[in-house]
Amino acid sequence: MISVVGLHGGEWFGRRAEFVLRQADVLVGAGRHLRDVEGAGLMGRRVELPARLDDLVELCIERSGAGEQVCVLASGDPGFFGIVRVLAARVGPGSLEVHPAPSSVSLAFARAGLSWDDATVISAHGRSLEEASRLVCGTEKAAVLVSPENGPRELGAALVAAGCGPRRVWVASHLGTGDECVHATDLSGLATGAFDPVSVVVLVAPGASASGEPSLAWGRPETSFAHRAGMITKAEVRAVALGKLHLPAAGVFWDVGAGSGSVAVEAARLAPGLRVFAVERDPAACEQIRANGCAEGVVVVEGEAPDALAHLPAPDRAFVGGGGPGVLDAVCDRLQPGGRIVATSTILAHAGHAAGRLGAVVQIAVSRGVPIGGDGALRLAAENPIFVAWGPQ
Repeated sequence: MISVVGLHGGEWFGRRAEFVLRQADVLVGAGRHLRDVEGAGLMGRRVELPARLDDLVELCIERSGAGEQVCVLASGDPGFFGIVRVLAARVGPGSLEVHPAPSSVSLAFARAGLSWDDATVISAHGRSLEEASRLVCGTEKAAVLVSPENGPRELGAALVAAGCGPRRVWVASHLGTGDECVHATDLSGLATGAFDPVSVVVLVAPGASASGEPSLAWGRPETSFAHRAGMITKAEVRAVALGKLHLPAAGVFWDVGAGSGSVAVEAARLAPGLRVFAVERDPAACEQIRANGCAEGVVVVEGEAPDALAHLPAPDRAFVGGGGPGVLDAVCDRLQPGGRIVATSTILAHAGHAAGRLGAVVQIAVSRGVPIGGDGALRLAAENPIFVAWGPQ
């Protein structure tokens, strides 16, 4: 049997971990781990961790086969992106006795005051930052184990380049030691800051569910948004439009003629990795968009399309809720290859133009139940019919 004991701040956890440490004939670990236990009265012979993991495995197998009790020292939870994977692959899980300490990821989330049962954990060791950033963009809450080659700053630059939506960021270094340091920042600060390359980076999208329960709800009621005089895409139309958009995990989203910004806000909630721009010419409406979308990081662009679109990054998805055929044509001209647009209109001629540009159109006619009399009876009240066009197909 080969034992593996995780250390945190030079301490082990549990009586059984202490027992196997004191019974060990051979203690194998990195220099810092061996120094951590120097004053603990452990009698086992110290062997510094070999540079090659294959050599470590061979050493453990050889000494254990000779009848010695071998104990490998590791950081935190050795079964979490740690040495247990390598040892178990060679000697089998049944030949290991593992005693973990708190992992660096659990400590990082603890320092940020966050739960992490709903987090995605990503390692930047031995994989491209493009792949790691794609995974971060596609989740609301993530922890990234960075490395000297792919450090916090490089991760931040890759996320900005990938068009990742806004994130609250914590960079946690040297956890559990006297040099522990936790920096709170955002993506811009991550991409330009100076951080220890061996850290855990925690990234959380604004508005991520505090309960940890994922939400895929869309088509929220109009009462969920500040708006004026009914100037809002109705919930049922919004639900269809968002479905037709086929939102990606990352990229750029435009809501043109945004009104209250309800489509932009729901897109940001459904795909936190998107950079969402809401374009609206009315200053009062822009203030309402800011109120509705600040938690989701929606960027408000005050101005009239198509001129207001000139300096925005090209969209991967766009919703056009106003402005007529000229605005739709301008959006089509800027759309990224493989992108998709949804356009709504109450005017038949505009719907025909949109269908010609995009390829498909439906009419949505909704009647809502409203009370009549005082006995709980309902009647149906019709909303204005809306044309929804989408494409390319």
